[in-house]
Amino acid sequence: MGVPIWGVVNQKGGVGKTTTAVNLAAGLAMRGRRVLLVDADPQGNASSGVGFEKTSLRPTLYEILTADEAQVPELIRAAIVTTQENLDLIPATLDLAGAESALAGAVGKEQLLREALDHVRADYDWLIIDAPPSLGLLTLNVLAAADEVLVPMQCEFYALEGLTQLMKTVELVRKRINPAIKVGKIVLTMYDPRSRLTQQVAEDVRDFFGARVSEVTIPRNIRLSEAPSFGEPAVTRFADSKGAQAYMRLADEVLGV
Repeated sequence: MGVPIWGVVNQKGGVGKTTTAVNLAAGLAMRGRRVLLVDADPQGNASSGVGFEKTSLRPTLYEILTADEAQVPELIRAAIVTTQENLDLIPATLDLAGAESALAGAVGKEQLLREALDHVRADYDWLIIDAPPSLGLLTLNVLAAADEVLVPMQCEFYALEGLTQLMKTVELVRKRINPAIKVGKIVLTMYDPRSRLTQQVAEDVRDFFGARVSEVTIPRNIRLSEAPSFGEPAVTRFADSKGAQAYMRLADEVLGV
């Protein structure tokens, strides 16, 4: 398969998607893997979460996706910024919100991200893509590029409904665009073991998805919420916090350690 590309995807907002993408990427980097974090969400929270200054004049994912094919190799390398040892970023800004309309008539528009990443994939050990909280063209690009999907999921009833919808989308992408894609992991986030609802939802998800559900649960933890304001992942800023330690265990689980 070569260098793994994982898309962190959930069309429901507020489930810890970007927190998971940022801290998993940083955790893998801390374990000595060379990681590229791709921010595919117009909100740009993954970018600011690793310290990218949005006033920077460097190209972002928007320029990469909307450029002429011949310009992409140069643009993607110009866009990459190093945020910590072993961790690079392709940033996003609000400009990316215009990509869907800009690409509406493009041939092979669902494959543009994968084709762009092919130019730099061999430079890394792992690629993590933070998808937007929707099932539009940008998320389709993430699913077309990814080998595996990691789904952060909050333990509540509506999250189960959203997960079912996401699974249907992944299946459609597998049939029509990316035959290799699979759901690699479902990660239970904002986990409160004292809540009966949390326990029930976790049990239902494990019964249905079995081994695809991570053994690691991510607790509710204020440090995970505070870290982005410092422009740093929690695993480096608040390494001793319960949330950061959980993400380091997730990184180890992903690596098979």
